[in-house]
Amino acid sequence: MTKSEFIARTIRPEVQALKAYPVTPPWTGIKIELMEDNHLDAANNTATSRAMRDAIARAVADAAFNRYPDPAAPALKAKLREKLGISPEHGILLGSGSDEVISMVSQALLAGGGTVLSLEPSFAVFRNAAVACAGRYVGVSLNADFSLDLDATLAAIQREQPKLIWVVYPNNPTGNSYSDEQIEAIVRAAPGLVIIDEAYEPFAGRSWSTRLNDFPNLLVMRTLSKIGLAGVRLGYLFGAPEWINEIDKVRGPFNVGVLQQVAATVMLDHYDELKRHAALMVAERERLFAELQKLPGVKAFPSKANFVLTRFPDAAAVFEGLKARGILVRNLSPMHPLMANTLRISVGTPTEMQALLTALKEIL
Repeated sequence: MTKSEFIARTIRPEVQALKAYPVTPPWTGIKIELMEDNHLDAANNTATSRAMRDAIARAVADAAFNRYPDPAAPALKAKLREKLGISPEHGILLGSGSDEVISMVSQALLAGGGTVLSLEPSFAVFRNAAVACAGRYVGVSLNADFSLDLDATLAAIQREQPKLIWVVYPNNPTGNSYSDEQIEAIVRAAPGLVIIDEAYEPFAGRSWSTRLNDFPNLLVMRTLSKIGLAGVRLGYLFGAPEWINEIDKVRGPFNVGVLQQVAATVMLDHYDELKRHAALMVAERERLFAELQKLPGVKAFPSKANFVLTRFPDAAAVFEGLKARGILVRNLSPMHPLMANTLRISVGTPTEMQALLTALKEIL
């Protein structure tokens, strides 16, 4: 048999049908594609950025990188509680980015055929993680304006009886948040676990973490990727320890390495500066939204995250025009029917945003 024939008979058909999560190779121009903290780029070289880098360098130099990490990560978890206000009564599960947390949850709940439900369009890893462990994925489409169709969602919950429901708050890639009343209705209707993905909490100013004790089937997931640590790869899930202890059983024994733990702990010591960056991005997000609305034929969608989803008359042409000018954004048009002719623009520094707006005026 050929390699293709071996693959066809051994790899599960549903996995063969998947598409790997698309990641663009390193970009040397203005990179406003993946919602990173561009204020920390070495090129900006501010005093605070240098102080963070120096502190990480010192900590890494003293780290026992020749030893396996302590999987309990007590220093890092203590710092997460201190800086992010996670209650002592709640357990914390660490992952190498929220992607790994999603995979662990999917393995614990869905392996062998359990059903997961998510709103669409949303984070593609929810589907991929479910399929990878032979789970069943069900997507419920948002309305055309990206608002939540609560009736359709509740009907799907009743029909599918999912073990797991993902709600992204604010949603990626649309940027909007659903009402507390809508989310509460979903949590109360759910026959299984509901996880609220708060990856963009630093920019939204709202969280469901304060309501974890109100519901027996609710957890919150976050990441440090959006506030300066995208390259460190640290995501975390928190809530009732009974849930966390069960999901922890499928975690790899040394999944978060020594250098990840050290770098994240050091960066959390500078969390006030990272929050300042988030505030700068929120202000720049509002300016960008207002300026995009002035462009001919352009529809920018209000956002509570660190990006602005924007619809253009011809998104592909605008995407290529920006690339030709050294600016990289994300073309989401192929992602979902509701995303036709949309580009997701991450919020960068004021200088980067001005270069983007100048380029868009030239292109349009």
